[in-house]
Amino acid sequence: MPVMPQKYANPSQLLQRNYSLFENKNILVAGNITDEYPLALQTLAHSSTFCFSDYRYYRQIKDKLGASKVYFTDNYQGDEVFDLLLIYLPKAKQETLYLLASLSVHLQQGAAIILVGEKKCGIKSASTLLKTYASNVNAIDSARHCSVLYAELDKPVKPFIQQDWIKTYPITINETHLDICSLPGVFSYGALDQGSSLLLQSLPNKISGNILDFGCGAGVIACYLLTKYSDLNVDLIDVNVYALASAKLSLLKNNLEGEVFPSDVFSDVNKKYDLLISNPPFHSGKETDYQAAETFIEQSVNFLARRGKLNIVANKFLRYEPLLEKVLQEANEVQHNNKFKVLSYTLK
Repeated sequence: MPVMPQKYANPSQLLQRNYSLFENKNILVAGNITDEYPLALQTLAHSSTFCFSDYRYYRQIKDKLGASKVYFTDNYQGDEVFDLLLIYLPKAKQETLYLLASLSVHLQQGAAIILVGEKKCGIKSASTLLKTYASNVNAIDSARHCSVLYAELDKPVKPFIQQDWIKTYPITINETHLDICSLPGVFSYGALDQGSSLLLQSLPNKISGNILDFGCGAGVIACYLLTKYSDLNVDLIDVNVYALASAKLSLLKNNLEGEVFPSDVFSDVNKKYDLLISNPPFHSGKETDYQAAETFIEQSVNFLARRGKLNIVANKFLRYEPLLEKVLQEANEVQHNNKFKVLSYTLK
């Protein structure tokens, strides 16, 4: 067993003591990978391929996985055949089902399928998700509120058609009609969330220039802006690969054009904007996590043009105002309902 000095997340710690599962295997790994245990896996396995869905972790580790094939992808299309699939359980059941359906087609019959995850992400009931692929599913280890589920592929695998997993739903805001496409793993999969709705309803009559939709999700905000306002250049960024794919589909569905690309907050952004707009995420997995939103606010001053604006919607309990006032200082408006508030600040 390799000696690794890093302290891993709980699921990886459980895998670490079951390292023999991966020795000399051709492994395919996907899901909620949040640490550097892939570095250990690539030394154990005969060959290793990693499919990241979170750009933050992909960009941190991709250059270190020199002995592996590494992808940031919503739909892995490689031609390798694997004898082991490891999925770090995502928070959404639909995303786990999607991963199983899209990745099992790359397995040989008899291949091992391993799910690892925490109780709060649903690992206790995840065995039912494997029944489509395996006659027997065993919980082979448990610790630190996590479990490892093990099965062997012994049932036929259906061809994977991504189109079957796309939910398309209509929305109407201020007499603007849109069709939004979303894949599993995207915030508000298949429906418009109340926060984004309030944000869009509160926008001024005139918006122009360069716009950045931060944490774009399925592209609702950008599609609305491009439909309602003329002469806009809109960039859409997110860390979630399924969000980026969904945003591209939504733009295409509504005959709109925008630049969609991954970015860890502003990591891949290289210009200034007249408007930064967002329904910023405040969860990472099942945990409350304000880091991305706070970094977005703190660094916004570097990416706003002169007199540029920052508009965000947030749950009423989130205290972003002191941070916004520290960075941007000038507040133009505050709108709210019983659950959400819209904050608008201008760069002096």
